[in-house]
Order: sequence, then C-alpha cells, then structure tokens
Amino acid sequence: MKITKTNIDGLIIIEPQIFKDDRGFFFESWNVKNFQEIGIKDHFVQDNQSSSSKGVLRGLHFQNPPYAQAKLVRVIKGSVLDVAVDLRSNSPTYGKHYSIVLSDKNLKSFYIPKGFAHGFVALEDDTIFSYKCSDMYNKESEGCLLWNDKDLGIDWNVINPIISPKDVQGLHFKDFKSKFDD
Repeated sequence: MKITKTNIDGLIIIEPQIFKDDRGFFFESWNVKNFQEIGIKDHFVQDNQSSSSKGVLRGLHFQNPPYAQAKLVRVIKGSVLDVAVDLRSNSPTYGKHYSIVLSDKNLKSFYIPKGFAHGFVALEDDTIFSYKCSDMYNKESEGCLLWNDKDLGIDWNVINPIISPKDVQGLHFKDFKSKFDD
C-alpha cells in the first residue's frame, strides 16, 4: 500500500497493492491492522454507497460534533472529482480544500478525518461511490456548505451540475460558524 499525505493535515491518499493476472485483479480495500499502522484509527460503523449520473454533484456535507464523521471514500465504478474542505477552526488550512480524482482505474482511496466538509461530482455515467463512516448518520447534526461558494474557490470542472434542492441551499462559508475546534 502506498500512502501519500496531502498539503492539508489529516487528509491521506491510499493506493492499494493490486494483484493482477489473466482472471482480473484483487486488492484489500480495508484492513484494520494496516490502516491503524498508517494512523487511521477510526472505528467505522456505517458503509454507504451511491450511484450517480455524469454531472451529479453531491456536497459539501458534514456532521457537527458530537456526531462528526471521518470517512474513507473510493470509487467502485466510474470516476469522481472528490473534494474535502477543512472546517477545523484552529487549523492553519481552515477554509482550504483539497481535490483528487478517484476512479475504478486508479483504485485510490481517500481518507477524510473528522472536521471536514466533503463532496464529489461524478465524471462518468453510472458512477458508484462507496464510503465508510466513523459515526452513524444524524440528521440534527448535518450541515452543508454551498458547493460553488466563491470564498472556497473550488474548481469542480463541470458546467451546470445536477444538484439536490438541499445542496442548492448550502451555507456560504462566510456565514458558517465552525463547531470543529481541534
């Protein structure tokens, strides 16, 4: 497994060791021992999966403490531009984002610790996105930042994305009051 730390503390890109032969390929997408050795000690309690058409944008979502979620995300089929925004008020990268293309070709996983908003846009039809969460969904603690907020400056590289009514009403970052202070 190859580990790459990003320019935002806590965000980690994981490239699995892939075993290929004439039958196809095999890799471990999750191994608690290996992930603990690289510093991912979260206890994941919920797995989620979504299917999206090309141009569907989901995000930027988060859950406030005490129901904050760390996530381990990857693409099973297709590809996405995946984005994490630092919401930790004491972080030197507060309000900054990191983006990465995840696909069924590169088989990378992206670890997003607690204290980040998360979103993605599907780059292909029938994209299947999978993620592990360290806490259960809690409607009362959920939040959403406006995906195209100019203060965040995220280049989604998509024109006229397909967005849910909830995501259209996300908060502007300037109106967001962080509850993530560690």
